[in-house]
Amino acid sequence: MFKLYSNPCNLSKIESFVEQVVQKYKLSPDVSGNMLLSLTEAVNNAIIHGNNNDETKTVRIQLKKRQGCLAISVSDEGRGFDINKVPDPTAPENIYNPGGRGVFLIKQVCDGVAYSNNGSTVEMEFRI
Repeated sequence: MFKLYSNPCNLSKIESFVEQVVQKYKLSPDVSGNMLLSLTEAVNNAIIHGNNNDETKTVRIQLKKRQGCLAISVSDEGRGFDINKVPDPTAPENIYNPGGRGVFLIKQVCDGVAYSNNGSTVEMEFRI
């Protein structure tokens, strides 16, 4: 398990974590790029929306190897959210909104996505 305090400056630590995973599992550039993008988005959402930028709270990242895939979960200490109430960023009324694309991007680049703990944990799967 990897823990980060809820400070946006800690997002820079995600890249070295992904680089270690890439080396250990010999991941392709496509998988590593998708992993970096989705993990950065998930941790950013956890810091900002889950933990409300409260630096006393942490974001936990766990990696599990499964048959043919790697699963990475990101958990925050927040109350969670309802994934079904997240606005579609591709809808005409949301196209010009400055935020709101993280959940959409994660869904697009991962091979599987599941939310648990009332939305305070996201698990992303990547085929390897």
